[in-house]
Amino acid sequence: MITHIVQFQFKASLAPEKVQETCAHLVSLKDKCLHPTTHQPYIKSFKAGKQDSPEGNNNGITHVFVMEFESDQDREYYLTKDPAHLGFVKTLDGLIEKSQVVDFTEGVF
Repeated sequence: MITHIVQFQFKASLAPEKVQETCAHLVSLKDKCLHPTTHQPYIKSFKAGKQDSPEGNNNGITHVFVMEFESDQDREYYLTKDPAHLGFVKTLDGLIEKSQVVDFTEGVF
């Protein structure tokens, strides 16, 4: 399994409704992203929420999205070819102040 973590800091001027709409759109990809051969959802798990750590080390990041993919091939398809994901990425223009993406395979150091 590959864990894919996406973190956003939305622009301060963005209306709260637009933030909610964008978050809901990203969360909906769990059901909208379909495997090219099976035509079934291939994101194995999806968790998301607003940053609420009391440590103060979030560096402006406000929202976190955590997905799991079964394989490198599934992640690669998601990142480079999946029309639902690529369409979502186009909607981010002008909304994000800062983003960070970190992936890992559990136990691989």
